[in-house]
Amino acid sequence: MEKENYKGIYNRFIKRVIDFTAALVLLVITLPLFIIVSIIIAIDSGFPIFYKPLRDGYQNKPFRIYKFRTMVKDADKGDGTTALNDPRITRTGKVLRKLKLDEIPQLINVLNSTMSFIGPRPELLKYTQQYTGEEKLILEVRPGITDFSSIEFINLDEIVGEENPDEMYEKYVLKEKNRLRIKYAKEVSAKTDAQLFFKTFWQVGKKAVRVLTHK
Repeated sequence: MEKENYKGIYNRFIKRVIDFTAALVLLVITLPLFIIVSIIIAIDSGFPIFYKPLRDGYQNKPFRIYKFRTMVKDADKGDGTTALNDPRITRTGKVLRKLKLDEIPQLINVLNSTMSFIGPRPELLKYTQQYTGEEKLILEVRPGITDFSSIEFINLDEIVGEENPDEMYEKYVLKEKNRLRIKYAKEVSAKTDAQLFFKTFWQVGKKAVRVLTHK
């Protein structure tokens, strides 16, 4: 029988309790980092501090995802996918992206229930509006900070390259990302989430070491 874990009590209720509790604790712990990064962004490229693009969410409800702003103002008027060595990225943004620190404000999304720690990375509405068949299952779990596809495409900018990033994303990445997102919806459980958490921690840690040692 095909797995339909997205219908289970863990996805519908238990996961939300865990998310809320952990997000509340982590927001308190990371508050000094929030303040420091906010000041650095303001000094480097001014305001706003946060970037809040629209994404499709749980049960097809659009929401604003919070990130530290890593690009110049109005950068989202260009390509939606970030290219390798994208000139829109600020000096501070380069560091935040490489260390994945730009994702920290998503704790706010986890706290207000629009996101989860573990779940499919939230996608642009122009892509989710084209979902058909099993792809619609992706919207039956809360979007998350990390999942199978986040680990697989941790170096997405290197994959899409420097030219035509949106075209490269749609041609070589989107279909596989959706396959992995569907996989998560079908297999969502405490065990799956724990495994993805530790895999993400390991991959981000390795990437941070490479960045800090310039390897």
